[in-house]
Amino acid sequence: MSLLDQYRQRRLALQLTQQDMADRTGMVRQQYQRLEQGGNPRLNTLELAADGLNARLTLIPLEKWHAVQSLLKGEISETAGLDADPWQGLLGDDEGDESERNEE
Repeated sequence: MSLLDQYRQRRLALQLTQQDMADRTGMVRQQYQRLEQGGNPRLNTLELAADGLNARLTLIPLEKWHAVQSLLKGEISETAGLDADPWQGLLGDDEGDESERNEE
């Protein structure tokens, strides 16, 4: 499911119309409508629309994607398949945070 499909699905789950979203975000209805129909919105427009849906945009590392999807579907517990710190080592720093090293 595309990101724009997720916006529509979330809006419908909240029982909001496209006009409701325009009112919640300060956009004009046509602007929000274009977003759902596959327009090419700017990042700040996506963030504004997410706020209107009581949601957040998040980057998920590919190696965690399936675990996050399973968690969202309720198929696994909150920590199964997810590290306590999923970002550790992401930038090649396997020894942990700089502040942790300074404390030792």
